[in-house]
Amino acid sequence: MRLQKVLADRGVASRRAAEELMREGRVRVGGEVVREMGSKVAPDAHIEVDGRAVAPPAPHRYVVLNKPRGIVSTAHDDHGRPTVVEILGARERLYPVGRLDEDSEGLVLLTNDGAWAERVLHPRYGHEREYEVSVVGPVPAASIAALRRGIALEEGVARAARVSMAGGARGSTLRMVLQTGWKRQVRRMCAAVGLRVLRLRRVRLGPLELGRLRPGAWRDLTAREIRALGGA
Repeated sequence: MRLQKVLADRGVASRRAAEELMREGRVRVGGEVVREMGSKVAPDAHIEVDGRAVAPPAPHRYVVLNKPRGIVSTAHDDHGRPTVVEILGARERLYPVGRLDEDSEGLVLLTNDGAWAERVLHPRYGHEREYEVSVVGPVPAASIAALRRGIALEEGVARAARVSMAGGARGSTLRMVLQTGWKRQVRRMCAAVGLRVLRLRRVRLGPLELGRLRPGAWRDLTAREIRALGGA
């Protein structure tokens, strides 16, 4: 593997910046300065930059979490709010894949594999997002029809691929399936058709279902789930 790619994979710098470090004689492999751009090294080679060892990247990890309400879907929050990463307490540097609002609940993925995360979110994979939405009062048939037909939002026309209804103790519960993941999309769509959301929970992303995972609980994905969501 080319040295500049290994440096980039270890988070030292971009490939272009890594090449500049090499030209300046600031990179050593096995104690020897390496300036040649075509130099290849083993992925686990001992590398130093400016005299400091650069650790190999942590093994990739893939986690599904049932995010409770009131937790933000970020690695760090400037306002001191609890984050999904803090719930895990993982030693690895993980970050959430996509977003889920602070006042929403349910399925959130976390990983340290940036390329995999991009594939999960890429439209080419066409992963559906399924939500359980509790709203105030009965839902008019016209509102269901409008959600299926499409709602004009800033990003474009948002359509529910599927909508089904079930009764609820405090109102009505909808099952909504979307093929896009725009910011607060479900809430904005519901507001546009006169529905006030009481509770919003993501229960599925593509082939992965939340299942019986309790709020605040998490688990590592299986190899099959990892491949199904974002390829090998």
